[in-house]
Amino acid sequence: MAESLSAADWQPGMVALDIDGTLLKWVEGTGQNYEVISPVLYDAIQAVVDAGAHVVLASGRSPHGMTNIADLLDLPREGQDRLWVVASNGAVIFRYPPLEVVHEETFDASEAVRQVLEQHPDALVAVEERGVGYRVNRPFPEGELSGDMIETELHEILGQPVSRVIIRDPTASADDFVAMAARLGLHGTDYVVGWTAWLDLSPVGVSKASGLQYVARHLGLSAEDTLAIGDGRNDIEMLRWAGRGVAMGQAVEEVHDAADATTETVYDDGAALELRKYFP
Repeated sequence: MAESLSAADWQPGMVALDIDGTLLKWVEGTGQNYEVISPVLYDAIQAVVDAGAHVVLASGRSPHGMTNIADLLDLPREGQDRLWVVASNGAVIFRYPPLEVVHEETFDASEAVRQVLEQHPDALVAVEERGVGYRVNRPFPEGELSGDMIETELHEILGQPVSRVIIRDPTASADDFVAMAARLGLHGTDYVVGWTAWLDLSPVGVSKASGLQYVARHLGLSAEDTLAIGDGRNDIEMLRWAGRGVAMGQAVEEVHDAADATTETVYDDGAALELRKYFP
């Protein structure tokens, strides 16, 4: 989509927003963020709602880590239909409030995890424990997972189909994980590397894009009706899928390459600046 398009030419029917690094500012040097929505961004998102467009949160977070963001944004408004939310990088789709999972994709991650642990034997592994937190083989660094961490033997963690697996090695780098994943291939799963040595494993073909396609179909919309904004490698499919995909200014090169355009960084309220082009 052309960079010069404005509300006079096109207005999205659906706005898909990543959370961490898009709506929330990162705390520099950590894997954590400030759980604060800036007034400028809050007002821009309210303008989207005023125009009758659908706001859809789309994140790698598990469902219980996303409802508080909806609450900070006052979504949905009183009397409006429940919010659609794409969680776990597209593997879980839910409505809120109350939290009701309406679609979930699961897979057997045991072989992929085994391959990764052969390369990084001291890595941390986590899967979601719905509504509580995560089951982990060992505790993750403080602040990196939402909810409780329940220490569990690895064979029990992977003993049943799961929607998403997180693998984290605090001693490695993001580049280490990118190279490892490419080398292994990780057959039977899709994967995305995060801000550091953080690997999300998901069912094949599942991404934020597939989750948004599910939501759009139920709303009577399509990719061409969608504006998507994100900053991470797990946003690449979403940015390619959307009629207009916009990368945050601080995103890594692969994300910029997947997007139609780039806005300012999260520290400069880039998402709000983009939204105001279409929702003055």
